[in-house]
Amino acid sequence: MSIDVPFTKENLEGYLKELAKEYKKRGRGMPAEMILVGGASVLINYQFRAASYDIDASYESPAIMKEAINAVGDKFGLPNGWVNDDFKKTASYTPRIVQYSEYYRTFSGVLQIRTIRAEYLVAMKLVSGRQYKKDLSDIAGIVYEQHMAGKPLSYEMIDRAVCNLYGNWDNVEDYARGLLDRILACDDLQSLFIELSEDEKAAKEALSEMVKKYPAVVKQDNVNDVIAATLKKKRQKQEREREAR
Repeated sequence: MSIDVPFTKENLEGYLKELAKEYKKRGRGMPAEMILVGGASVLINYQFRAASYDIDASYESPAIMKEAINAVGDKFGLPNGWVNDDFKKTASYTPRIVQYSEYYRTFSGVLQIRTIRAEYLVAMKLVSGRQYKKDLSDIAGIVYEQHMAGKPLSYEMIDRAVCNLYGNWDNVEDYARGLLDRILACDDLQSLFIELSEDEKAAKEALSEMVKKYPAVVKQDNVNDVIAATLKKKRQKQEREREAR
């Protein structure tokens, strides 16, 4: 789920603190665990993303937790589902994330927050691989910051993470594999990060345009093909316009 409220590391921690308080009241002190994935995990573990519009998480005690999530949303003007587990319906979800998650903080003595980071977060981003989101630029950002921190990621580490989480690479698209090779071989990851971010912005605009014009055409299983075809037409049009000048 994407919502029109920007989350930063700072305000996300504030919301999680409030969530723990609400959960504690409803759960009568019963401990709970929440694993943040996707953009929220990027925000907490890295610096290259200023904000996220997706707070995807896996959590226990769903009925009580959802009540607490909605209560915090009402209090701060956030939509219902500002934290959600919709990603469990996607290919990037695997119950093995519990095993490979890392401890972050415990709020109010009851809500333990865990995250996914480094090669395991790259593995999830590879499987998700949405060209119209920030999955691909996130991979470049993670690889860059791991390198700058003196903890570089190798292909072997990422391969092991993919196999540990998913068993094999069957759910990773060819373009995502090719991009990973390009990222790992790149000497200027900052420039590549900018390039990928711009490509994702263009892909998002192209997808929005197609959905408006042909709402029945775009499906989950053809969205990448639709984006590629739309961007190709747009580039061809731009080339013709340049040649005509």
